[in-house]
Amino acid sequence: MNKRGLWISPTEFVSFADAKRSSTLDQHIATRGRSSASGSSGANLPNPDPILKAQGKDITVYRDLRSSALVGGNVRRRKASVLSLERGIKRGDAPTKVERFIRDWLTDLDLDRIIRELLDAPLFGYQPVELMWKPLGLNLVPEDLLGKPAEWFFYDKENELRFRSKEAGQDGELCDPQRFIVARQDATYANPYGFPDLSMCFWPATFMKGGLKFWVQFTEKYGSPWVIGKHPRGAADSETDLLLDSLEAMVQDAVAAIPDDSSVQIIEAAGKAGSAEVYRELLEYCRSEINVAMLGQNQTTEKDSNRASATAGAEVTKDIRDGDAGIVAASLNACIRLVVDLNFGSDVAAPLYELWEQEEIDKTLAQRDKALTDSGVKFTDAYWKRTYNLQDGDLASAAATIDSPEFAEAPLRPLLDQIALDQAIDSLPAEALQQQAEQAVAPFIEALQRARDDSEALGLLAEAFPQMAETLQQQLTNLLFIADTWGRLSASADRED
Repeated sequence: MNKRGLWISPTEFVSFADAKRSSTLDQHIATRGRSSASGSSGANLPNPDPILKAQGKDITVYRDLRSSALVGGNVRRRKASVLSLERGIKRGDAPTKVERFIRDWLTDLDLDRIIRELLDAPLFGYQPVELMWKPLGLNLVPEDLLGKPAEWFFYDKENELRFRSKEAGQDGELCDPQRFIVARQDATYANPYGFPDLSMCFWPATFMKGGLKFWVQFTEKYGSPWVIGKHPRGAADSETDLLLDSLEAMVQDAVAAIPDDSSVQIIEAAGKAGSAEVYRELLEYCRSEINVAMLGQNQTTEKDSNRASATAGAEVTKDIRDGDAGIVAASLNACIRLVVDLNFGSDVAAPLYELWEQEEIDKTLAQRDKALTDSGVKFTDAYWKRTYNLQDGDLASAAATIDSPEFAEAPLRPLLDQIALDQAIDSLPAEALQQQAEQAVAPFIEALQRARDDSEALGLLAEAFPQMAETLQQQLTNLLFIADTWGRLSASADRED
């Protein structure tokens, strides 16, 4: 080895410059085809899920779990927690026309249904979605996004999605990346199928179902008192059967007819309460495991819980909810990327679809806006309305804050000045104001009266305008002088205070 390269054999030398230019740098070295540890044969890659491997089944076994009230209820709660989030398009670095195009396209989609189907990915590990393209003018957009059953698809050794087509045989049909996107949870190279949360519920749900069955049998056997009939030792079989029929009728109807030489005894199933608790504890343990797997916490509505813990038990933890929301956003952004590539080019930035909790965003914005306001930044009413979804009339005017203690001192003097000025104007006699107005417009009226036609009227008005302007200018000068004097006196009074 030297500074220029490396001897890989006594007769072969590879320089570092040649290694940098090697065309194999972007190719996989560790692959399933070359690995001796790969136990799979054929083109397809079996789902490595341990439950499915042990059962020898596909993920349809997990679909049956949703018939359980607890599992099915938790599935609805998981999806509802994501659907309750705020969602929308963020332009980012995308051009405005691209952002508007994507926003208009998404408006035509049933996003609630699409998001529900995408949220099957955390349940089963992966969820293929087929894009149904259609022409829109000169563009091409997906008319719909349809979630297809995951058991119809599998991955090959190259981690590429394939459809179990009848025409393609065992190797399946390779799925076009422009026709299919796949929502996955915790997918890796070793396991492209992702991790299904329902796999954590399989055994608890199975034991819960079996435990409930035995608990019902136990209740039927020991929940009711035993009715024991006694007959003479030498009674015939027909008499014994007749007595059994009478006891059965007694259990159902509480009425029975028996021979006078027979007796009936009712015995309670005492001492079996402890056995019943064994089934209860098994069921509660299974419920707890399912809640931890699906909701991320163990607060349930059992007999020893209070209202607060029961309410908390009905909520999905934020980390699980945010993880599900991230899967939805990643899948929709992959679809948006395809739309932008086909219509605008692969070098154009695409807008991003995001889901967020409005309360958290409002809190962050409020803290930022308060810091900026304290530093002297002034926001417009339009900003407050746009950012915090306010309506007209929600924002009080500046005059409405006068009664507030922290703003009372500064506006007090201008308010008093304005009141005094208004009182002074109101005290002016109406006759004097009318006389001044008549003097101001008298030249105009006189000119119009002297005119014999329109042309002469315009000429006379032009001659009278300088006289009228001079009168108005004199009056305005007097008013400005009064206002200036009043302002100086008010400022002097403020300094003395």
